[in-house]
Amino acid sequence: MPDLSFGIEGAEVLEYAAVPSLLFKLRVENLDGAPIRSVSLNTQVRIAATQRHYEPSEQERLLDVFGEPHRWGNTLRSFLWTHTVLQVPPFSESTVADMPVTCTYDLEVAATKYFHALEDGEVPLEFLFSGMVFYTGEDGRLQTTRISWEKEAEFRMPVRLWKEMMEHYFPNSAWIRLHKDAFDQLYDYKVRRGLPTWEAAVEALLRASEQKVEG
Repeated sequence: MPDLSFGIEGAEVLEYAAVPSLLFKLRVENLDGAPIRSVSLNTQVRIAATQRHYEPSEQERLLDVFGEPHRWGNTLRSFLWTHTVLQVPPFSESTVADMPVTCTYDLEVAATKYFHALEDGEVPLEFLFSGMVFYTGEDGRLQTTRISWEKEAEFRMPVRLWKEMMEHYFPNSAWIRLHKDAFDQLYDYKVRRGLPTWEAAVEALLRASEQKVEG
C-alpha cells in the first residue's frame, strides 16, 4: 500500500492568472516506490502565527486580527488561510507538482489583514493533507486508499513574495469593501462634488474631517 510523504520545495508568483495567485512547489514521495496512478489531494493551508517575531509597528497593524499585544498570550494562534484541491498525475518514486493558491486583497479577510501587516521576514505556513491515492495493486487492478490528516508539511514563505504578487496584480493599489449603502453615499458625494476619482473623493472627505476637528 502506498505511503506518501509531502514537502514544499519553494513558491513563486503565478504571473498570468485571473486573480492573484501563488504557485507552491509540492514534492510528493511514495516511500514504498510502487507506481501511483494519480492522487486526488485536498490541502488545508494554515498560518502558524505563533512561530515568528513581530516588530512593534507590525503589532499595531495586527490589532484588528489579534487585539492588543498584551493579550496575545490568549489571542495569538494559528488560523486557516485557505483550502486547495489538486490532481497529482502518475509517478513512481517521487514527483514535484505545481500547487496554485488563489489570494485576495480584500482587507476584510483575516489572512489578508495578516499578510498586509507584515513588513519583512517569513510567514510560517502549515499544509495539512488528505484525499485519495489511486494505484495498481499486485493483481494489476486499480486500488484506492485514503490519505489521513496526519500527513503535513511546513514552509516559511518570504513576506516579500506576497507583496510582489499584490504589486504585480494591483500596482500601487489597495482594496476595501463597503456596504452598498455606504458606497451609494460615497458615489453620490463624488458626483455632486464633480470629483474625478475615488481617491479624490476619499481625500476630500479626509480633509473635511480634519478641518472639522481642528475647528
